[in-house]
Amino acid sequence: MAGCGDSDSGSRSGSGAGRDGSRAGQGKEQRAAQAREQRAEDARRGFSLFATGDLLAHDSIIRQARADAGGSGYDFSRMLAAAKRPATGADLAICHMETIYGPDGGPFTGYPLFQTPPQLARSVRDAGYDSCSTGSNHTLDDSADGVTRTLKAMDTAGLKHVGSARTAKERSRPAMLRAGGAKVAQLAYTYGTNGISIPKSKPWLVNLIQPEQIIRDARAARRAGADVVVASLHWGTEWQEEPDELQRSVAKKLTASRSHGRRDIDLILGTHAHVPQAYEKVNGTWVVYGMGDQIAGKMNDPRGSMGSAARFHFVPPKNAKRGASGKDSKRATGEWTVDKAQFTPFMMRTSPRLTLVNLASKESRGAGDAAQDEAYASIRKVVFSRGAKKDGLRMAP
Repeated sequence: MAGCGDSDSGSRSGSGAGRDGSRAGQGKEQRAAQAREQRAEDARRGFSLFATGDLLAHDSIIRQARADAGGSGYDFSRMLAAAKRPATGADLAICHMETIYGPDGGPFTGYPLFQTPPQLARSVRDAGYDSCSTGSNHTLDDSADGVTRTLKAMDTAGLKHVGSARTAKERSRPAMLRAGGAKVAQLAYTYGTNGISIPKSKPWLVNLIQPEQIIRDARAARRAGADVVVASLHWGTEWQEEPDELQRSVAKKLTASRSHGRRDIDLILGTHAHVPQAYEKVNGTWVVYGMGDQIAGKMNDPRGSMGSAARFHFVPPKNAKRGASGKDSKRATGEWTVDKAQFTPFMMRTSPRLTLVNLASKESRGAGDAAQDEAYASIRKVVFSRGAKKDGLRMAP
């Protein structure tokens, strides 16, 4: 009986194991096939990118974040709430971290030498952002210590960064990001550091705008597998809506640069001027000269509270094919292109509280607020001022 029992049991067990093993194998193959199909679908549909301007934490912004945290810590989430829906809805969301962070317990300061509460990194990540440029004229406001604190807090929050670095090795790497079926490299540079010298022993602390170096970095990113290269440039003349000579000349040089039949840089995103600037196609490549400030305290010039969010949709080259590994078999023969270019006007309300407002939303358009209506018209005018509407740029809520 025992033998029969063992034999019967063994026979059933062996047969079941065979069937289970077969089902498990089929399930694994099915999941792999589904994953390949998803990668192929991602590649076909392209990806959407959402980008915004300077996060400029003046003293009033710091006080508002303190109040929004209930007096314990700092919370910037409520101020950024209007950006969360478009940021989380995009495949890739990029910000500009204008200022460096202070020590965990403070003190925190605004202009002229900024030291921002590090909680800003978590609020930005929670708002849906994936990566931020960190190269600006304020990057060296607290020397290397400020850079180290800032990047450490961003690492902890899960927010990628580029433009400043703690080591030469870190400086040599772009922020590599996955968006839909594309691998996107973000590069970032600034025109200067407010007269603060970059230590000779640490030349990698912040990237300066040098067109030849930017092109070398872009080509290195391509070799590392980037389908799309985005350059974030902190440049321009403060309070000037028209792009200055540096902006125009650098934009022409970067967008004209090509290698292996492809453009080296696929999109330029500008920050710094504190006012919205024009969008323009240069040599067939979109250039956003300046997105203005995203968050900032009240300034003497009301344009300092105005900004635009850049929104672009990229599609893959028609000849790109994906093999079983999900990699492009013809990566080097085609380039990803923009098939939809949009912008959204924003404004930082300073009363009764500091908060970001989407000026294209139904709520804003129907609010009957004169300041918001004026900002809406002003931003649209400057964004379209260099022919972008003719090239297909549209406003999106």
